[in-house]
Amino acid sequence: MKHINESSPEDFILLGFTKYPWLDLPLFFVLMTSYILTLLGNSAIILVSQLDSQLQSPMYFFLTNLSFLDLCFTTTTVPQMLFNLGSPNKNITYVGCMTQAYIFHWLGCTECILLGIMALDRYVAVCQPLRYSIIMDHKVCLHMSSTAWLFGLANSLLQSTLTVQLPLCGNQVLDHFFCELPGLIKMACVDTTVNEITLAVVATLLLMGPLFMILISYSYIARAVFRIPSADGRLKAFNTCSSHLLVVSLFYGPGIYIYMQPSGNGPQDLSKFLTLFYCVITPMANPFIYTLRNKEVKGALRRLLRRVISSKRT
Repeated sequence: MKHINESSPEDFILLGFTKYPWLDLPLFFVLMTSYILTLLGNSAIILVSQLDSQLQSPMYFFLTNLSFLDLCFTTTTVPQMLFNLGSPNKNITYVGCMTQAYIFHWLGCTECILLGIMALDRYVAVCQPLRYSIIMDHKVCLHMSSTAWLFGLANSLLQSTLTVQLPLCGNQVLDHFFCELPGLIKMACVDTTVNEITLAVVATLLLMGPLFMILISYSYIARAVFRIPSADGRLKAFNTCSSHLLVVSLFYGPGIYIYMQPSGNGPQDLSKFLTLFYCVITPMANPFIYTLRNKEVKGALRRLLRRVISSKRT
């Protein structure tokens, strides 16, 4: 405990998004608007998926999981960002920082795996439509989603625990706007080669493994879609799959850039922008991507609104 107390500060100073203080207020309002939209959009997806009988399928079960993940993902970081932007105090406690790093890494890893599982679901729906309800029954879906959450938790416990054990020798300044593992590793005052290699290897497995599974699934899906005789059938399959592919691109692109080079060789400003993109912009965009390109979700939202309006009139 003596070693930990000497090497670990009581709190950290977050340098934030930019070195220009006059940008804090505009960034505060942009971030607040994004957070509100994220809460409303993902909550709406969860609500309609649970209440509408026409959305009781594996696809919407996994979409509900994704929306819940995105709600937790943004809530882990954004309130602290807003507090720091709206206050002259840019600090975060040591315990709060490490807790944020644990949870953020857990949710991020879980989302990587879940997006791969959603690609498998689309593969079965398009390539095995007659056996879809048998293969993807509720028990299988529950086991698959639980596996994603448990693997994400296990990886977070491994990576974050290795990072927490690094001595910081009193270093307090974190050149980021929240606590993330690559930034914390750079603060250590010892050789961090083992941590960097471990993070890179596991990130490669968790990012490239599901991504490879997604690419394989969609290669079979594309072949099956072109065999659909009706144009409407092809368009419906394309719209459903393209929404998922767009979400995958928005999440995986920045994640691969950041976690495939944990030593921070890239420009820090670019890393901050990409981190902001996948932890704030992507969770906000996901509900709108699925809603705007999915007639079933739009129909369910309209039915829910009509039900709410009619209940108020009576």
